[in-house]
Amino acid sequence: MKKVKKVPQRKCVGCNERRDKGDLYRVVKTPDGEVVLDKTGKAAGRGAYICRGGIKCLALARRAHRLESNLDTAIPEAVYAALESEMAADD
Repeated sequence: MKKVKKVPQRKCVGCNERRDKGDLYRVVKTPDGEVVLDKTGKAAGRGAYICRGGIKCLALARRAHRLESNLDTAIPEAVYAALESEMAADD
């Protein structure tokens, strides 16, 4: 009998719902201090997760400054705009 592998769960910083890790985007603060969208889920750095229906959850996280507190850095408006456009392109 094969063992079923446990699927890791993560919490969305926008809506605070727990979901499978693969169903979320990972936003990463790289060791260089740059904030980027990690599509592989394996980039080095501090990460925070947002639902794949992302634009609404990104807006909630932005309003409450949750990404900034989770990544422990100030995030410029240009980075939020880039994240929105990348998420919209994936949908």
